[in-house]
Amino acid sequence: MADHGEQACRRVDGGISRVFALFGKRWTGQIVSVLLQRPVHFAELRRAIPGISERMLSDRLTELGAAGLVIREVDEGPPLRVAYRLTEAGAAMEPALKELGRWADTYLTRDGAAGSGTGC
Repeated sequence: MADHGEQACRRVDGGISRVFALFGKRWTGQIVSVLLQRPVHFAELRRAIPGISERMLSDRLTELGAAGLVIREVDEGPPLRVAYRLTEAGAAMEPALKELGRWADTYLTRDGAAGSGTGC
């Protein structure tokens, strides 16, 4: 019989909840992944993430900025261009994201189902 005591029903770790509140949103991980490579202009970032709309990209960048992970930099030009780069806190996500990528390569099939651990 399963243990349903207090220890078994502890709440999820607060840090994990905060991470997935941000990174659990569609596109957030992909945006950070692109920005880990180098600062990128808005149009380049949109081209690097197929399927994302301008509005969604703008919304996610705003959220990442508010979370202290991304900085928006304006090049007055001409032409006026906006680039985005990771803050120190954003760049510090690199080891965790790389590890998640390795885990996915090992345990997730291309359609997102958990596999046997032999990779895709």
